[in-house]
Amino acid sequence: MKDLLIGNAAVARGLYEGGCAVISSYPGTPSTEITEFFAKYDDVYCEWAPNEKVAMEAAFGSALRGKRSACCMKHVGLNVAADPLFTMSYTGVNAGIVICVADDPGMHSSQNEQDSRHYAIAAKIPMLEPSDSQEALDYAKLAYEISEQFDTPVSLKMCTRVAHSQSIVELGERTEITKDYTKNPQKYIMTPGNALKRHPFVEERTKKLIEYAETSPLNRVEDGDGNRDFGIITSSTSYQYVKEAFGDSVAVLKLGMINPLPVKLIKDFAAKVGKVYVIEELDPIVETHCKNIGVEVIGKDKFSILGEFSQKSIEQAFEMADKTVFNLDTEIPVRPPMMCSGCPHRGMYYVLAKNKITVLGDIGCYTLGAAPPLNALDMTLCMGASVSGLHGYNKAGGDQTENNTVCVIGDSTFMHSGVTGLINIAYNQSNSTVIILDNSITGMTGHQQNPTTGYSIKGDPAGKVNLEDLCHSIGINSVRVVDPYNLEECETVLKEELAKNEPSVIISRRPCVLLKYVKPKKPLYVNPEKCRGCKKCMKFGCPSISFRDGHAVVDTTLCVGCGVCAQLCPFDAFESEVPSND
Repeated sequence: MKDLLIGNAAVARGLYEGGCAVISSYPGTPSTEITEFFAKYDDVYCEWAPNEKVAMEAAFGSALRGKRSACCMKHVGLNVAADPLFTMSYTGVNAGIVICVADDPGMHSSQNEQDSRHYAIAAKIPMLEPSDSQEALDYAKLAYEISEQFDTPVSLKMCTRVAHSQSIVELGERTEITKDYTKNPQKYIMTPGNALKRHPFVEERTKKLIEYAETSPLNRVEDGDGNRDFGIITSSTSYQYVKEAFGDSVAVLKLGMINPLPVKLIKDFAAKVGKVYVIEELDPIVETHCKNIGVEVIGKDKFSILGEFSQKSIEQAFEMADKTVFNLDTEIPVRPPMMCSGCPHRGMYYVLAKNKITVLGDIGCYTLGAAPPLNALDMTLCMGASVSGLHGYNKAGGDQTENNTVCVIGDSTFMHSGVTGLINIAYNQSNSTVIILDNSITGMTGHQQNPTTGYSIKGDPAGKVNLEDLCHSIGINSVRVVDPYNLEECETVLKEELAKNEPSVIISRRPCVLLKYVKPKKPLYVNPEKCRGCKKCMKFGCPSISFRDGHAVVDTTLCVGCGVCAQLCPFDAFESEVPSND
């Protein structure tokens, strides 16, 4: 049976057909849908973990017991999971483990543009890299066979374009695999003495994987139409751009196994063509390998090390005629992302900006508070860094910063890695005020559940972490809850907590306005007779409010009636009824 699937859905199907019984993940664009699609199968176990490290360790535990498992994350999530990853390479597996990681060239929704292939090289594990949905399905299934054949975790690397593009796939049947568990301390207990004996195994395994890469169907040569002036070595979505630009007119070595890379296969390919071009997004991984084995190639001196490629960028690099079917002569106007109308974070940010508070930010939709007109954030680094960074900032600044500096962090991000920073604040007693922006969901990646919501990935009742009790339990005595729609309350509590000489937490709590159970109120209107055109409401940054003909106007199709704008207006121009024209 055939189906039309995005790449992530195809990965989920491939994991399912490959016999995966357990997936543990943390949502992160562009990887999120793999886990969401897998959760639709009723005969497997699927969960959202608090963070990627926990997810990978849970997957390891499942595989240790004898059930094929997987964990999924975006590229920066692999940083969090790196600790278990490197040692899992030494222990190897019982049942197979697949580590799905999705890179984000172009940084569509990420804070950096790192290349996950480096992790496969450093951890010395195989990495497969599909270029379309059918390969995503096939490679996910094959990854389990490689994992168990070579006693290793296997990484499956996606990228934004492959993860979210659609193509036809051929569906197969599920294979059930269960391995017996046998106690084996020398293999699974990584004390120094045991680890010393496992390192030679890893090196020998790499040699065997290189031999596998030489003849594996994952790596294939496409001869093209006989043109031997040059050949192209490529992989992933870059392969699609090469085919769009050249069709079958050039010879291509398409790499599906990106680590370890073959040697003889590359040398043989290079010997049959003139020049050899390596086309790969981000870092020169394949290019460097080719040069290390004595194959002269043209790579990053011709193709950018920055961002995404495209058919057009390949054509331009080769000075080809533009084949692009549709092209704009002028640039599309920039439309920056913004917080939604009625977003509960906006009120708190307005109060912080109004009081000229230094704000250390974190990863989530609330990062949009950095944008004009609020301009509320001073820093965003990585998940949880706002809390730890606030502690360091105040330890360095002392009395000069403690009363005018806070951090903001979402409820899901706090559970991911903010709680350890708060423990550090409580333990080492910095006079710091942490604001948890609790919108009752994991917002930016599409409304996934988290440990504070009380529901599982399938929407079933689950354990629920009480943020107030958690903060109290780790030694924070002053914990306050505010409604971010109430500006006066937010400002009063903020000033009181900053004035205290102790660690404190403010929980800004109101559910995301896009949640299905959140029902909007009647939209507000602007009475033009009351509006004085002061534009104070425009400083709030609500997309429902614009300025026209000398006064503010509310787009009633967007307004959810949160009423925050009415609290800002000194002339009471925002009303709940349509102004009379009489």
